[in-house]
Amino acid sequence: MPAKVAVRELRQNLSRYLDRVKAGEELVVTERGREVARLTPFASDDYAALSRRFGTTTPIGRLEEIAERLKTPGAPAGTTDAFLAESRGTR
Repeated sequence: MPAKVAVRELRQNLSRYLDRVKAGEELVVTERGREVARLTPFASDDYAALSRRFGTTTPIGRLEEIAERLKTPGAPAGTTDAFLAESRGTR
């Protein structure tokens, strides 16, 4: 889990926190205890380049955890898997 830093603390010690981020650490910025931003090291991989190019955000957290939250039981309606499962059940 990334370290948290309050906005005021970040403002007062910006150079120190930027050094931590440049060294590879990820920081979550909070305001009145609520997470408002995330500072991550600038990545040069293909995914980050595509994200910048199209103005999208990158997922927060481990990819495995995000994928697990997105899973739905069974196949979504309208998919080939759902159609095949439905067809097999009517035989």
